[in-house]
Amino acid sequence: MKNLRAYLEVRESLISFLQQDVGTGDVTSESVLSPDLSACAQIICKSGKSAIIAGLEEAGILFDICRCRVQTLVTDGSRVEDGSVVMNISGRALAILQAERTALNLIMRMSGIATETRKLVEMVGKINRSIKVACTRKTAPGLRSFDKKAVLLGGGVTHRIRLDDMALIKDNHLVLADSIEQSIRLAREKINGCLLLECEVKNLAEMVSAVRAGSDIVMLDNFSPKQAKDAITQIRKMGVRKKVKVEISGRIDPHNIADYAKLQPDIISLGYLTHSPKAIDYSLEIMSNSDCQPS
Repeated sequence: MKNLRAYLEVRESLISFLQQDVGTGDVTSESVLSPDLSACAQIICKSGKSAIIAGLEEAGILFDICRCRVQTLVTDGSRVEDGSVVMNISGRALAILQAERTALNLIMRMSGIATETRKLVEMVGKINRSIKVACTRKTAPGLRSFDKKAVLLGGGVTHRIRLDDMALIKDNHLVLADSIEQSIRLAREKINGCLLLECEVKNLAEMVSAVRAGSDIVMLDNFSPKQAKDAITQIRKMGVRKKVKVEISGRIDPHNIADYAKLQPDIISLGYLTHSPKAIDYSLEIMSNSDCQPS
């Protein structure tokens, strides 16, 4: 964790996740197992192929909350192969089983996001390594910090985490406002140079208006590759391509991201990173006493 405050915020979230799963207690385990029984376990990658691991740090905190000891065998953000043991756990059997599902759910989800992000970052990097692959705010409520961290571990960037990170004038703002020019002027006055200002546009005319009004970034939303190419060409003709950053967003996925990367934008953002990747399968397996070694 970057600092104590971040750690405490994550820990608080993880305690809440545990409470959602455990409720008043694990009635099955408490019925059939002695409360003093000790055990060792391993978390194993079951992906069937290589994957980017993410969520180990959070899993470690979860097991710590349950007073278990852990030994991480790989680092978050590294590539692991099918069958790899990524963590050893030891402690009371009841505690290990109590944290099992929540820990695995986070590792599986975060690893899925990190793996897909890495794939797209590598695809874009073959064309231009300076283009940033960004996620959006299309995250599950309560999981944003975990989803965004997974994107970072995969090599992407977070874009806005919260609404107060930057000014981003979107289509619904423009429906309610008088004009792009006025919206940008009012936003400039509000942020007073402290934050970046971006404007989402849906056609070439709106893009020209946003650039002339002084937007730091223009987001070409739902532009086809041909339309996006024309827009970037127009910005160059206006002589401000080095000053104005271009973000392409909307309906972008693994099948078309390379087509957009060839246009040399500064940023390609896609909600796909956090709302569509398939979870990577991991399992927790209790070890026999003969195989159990202290962490």
